Amino acid sequence: MKNKKITIIGVPMDLGADRRGVDMGPSAIRYASVKEKLTGLGWDVQDHGNLMVPTPESYDVGELQLKYLREITEVSKELASTIDKVVRTGRFPLILGGDHSIAIGTIAGMAKHHKRMGVIWFDAHGDLNTAETSPSGNIHGMPLAVGLGLGHPDLVNIGGFAPKIQPENVVIIGARQLDEGERVLIRERGIKVFTMHDIDRMGMGAVMEESLKIVSEGTDGVHLSLDLDGLDPHDAPGVGTPVAGGITYRESHLAMEMLAEADLLTSAEFVEVNPILDHGNRTAKAAVALIGSVFGEKVL
Repeated sequence: MKNKKITIIGVPMDLGADRRGVDMGPSAIRYASVKEKLTGLGWDVQDHGNLMVPTPESYDVGELQLKYLREITEVSKELASTIDKVVRTGRFPLILGGDHSIAIGTIAGMAKHHKRMGVIWFDAHGDLNTAETSPSGNIHGMPLAVGLGLGHPDLVNIGGFAPKIQPENVVIIGARQLDEGERVLIRERGIKVFTMHDIDRMGMGAVMEESLKIVSEGTDGVHLSLDLDGLDPHDAPGVGTPVAGGITYRESHLAMEMLAEADLLTSAEFVEVNPILDHGNRTAKAAVALIGSVFGEKVL
């Protein structure tokens, strides 16, 4: 992040989830002054605007175990291409969601530039389902699996290669609701997961120290994928799939501050802000505060 140049990309995607409203997430985060926050920290900020995303009412859901597969695939391809172009200009891509299915395109775009990319996945969920294991068929529960090369070929092969990332370079932080198929995959692939139990026992500082070692060892870049439902619903009520007992506001800031100090990140995305379910844009404001921390904001 040394070049201090950021390009914001909005992806108003809500095809990957059942609950409507998350398509307004990029606007809510912008309204919470994300550009002003970053500019105030000395960053050169360009806003690419939003990618065009189909509305669910205009399209057929398709296969129930892979809802809106065709539409999500096309948006993911466009996002991957957009990120590729941004990185080629020497700028840091900051992606605003939208539901977490946008990570399929984000990881595909970044993987073109990083042969071995580390991933820090802040989330209450694993997002490691496939069509065979998903209880809902919602693709926002599948992006990490897709990045690992598991899932429908249309998604897995975006960019022309798979897998994009390796399990030993991935860390999930804040998990507290995993489906059985995800638990099996985590054990089989040896994916490191810090559940809320681990955070309670170890403390966020120790969790981040170990996470940073994992994602930096032998890698040539690190991507941060932060789902706002990783935070406790008290601090981030405007999310589609809230789970009680999450990461506190202060723990989240510590994690972002430690990421900033490590200076490893090559891309970041903040997803699942749903203004319809929010109170006074609190969740988008929390997202912007965390963005501030990860891009260098300090108390002193």
